[in-house]
Amino acid sequence: MTDQSPRAHWPQELQQQFEQGYHNGCVGSVLVSETEKVRVWHLHIPAGKRCGFHRHVLNYFWTAHNAGKARGYFEDGRIVDTDHHQGETKHLSYGAGEYMVHSVENIGTTDLLFTTVEFLDSPNTPLPIPDGMRLQTPAAAQIKKAS
Repeated sequence: MTDQSPRAHWPQELQQQFEQGYHNGCVGSVLVSETEKVRVWHLHIPAGKRCGFHRHVLNYFWTAHNAGKARGYFEDGRIVDTDHHQGETKHLSYGAGEYMVHSVENIGTTDLLFTTVEFLDSPNTPLPIPDGMRLQTPAAAQIKKAS
C-alpha cells in the first residue's frame, strides 16, 4: 500500500491548482442563466490555455460548439486527450455524495467553446457560485462602474 498521491506525476504547480480548485463549483467561464431548475454556463478555452479545476456535483450535460482537441486532468491522476466535434453532447449524473473534479486544457489550434447545463434538482446540494461569475448585462456593468 502506498500513500503517494495519484497525481504525483503531475507538475507541482498543477497539483497546487488542483488543491485550490477542489471545491470550486464554477464549471464554466461565465454563468449566463440561472433558474430554480438549471444553471447554464458558457466555457471558453482559448488555444493553449486551460480552465481551472472545478467540481461537478450536479447532473448536467455539455455541448461543444466547435471542433477541437482537449486534454483533461482528473482527480485520480488520469490525463486524457479527446477530440471534440461540433454538436458533440455528453450527459453525466452523480448520486448522493458523488462528484468529479477536473480541469480541461485546450491542446488544439482553435478556441474551445462549450455550453454546460446543470440541473439543480440533482441528488447533491448545488455548490455556491460567486456573483462575479454571473453574466453582467451592459447596463449592470455600467451601474457597477459608477458606484
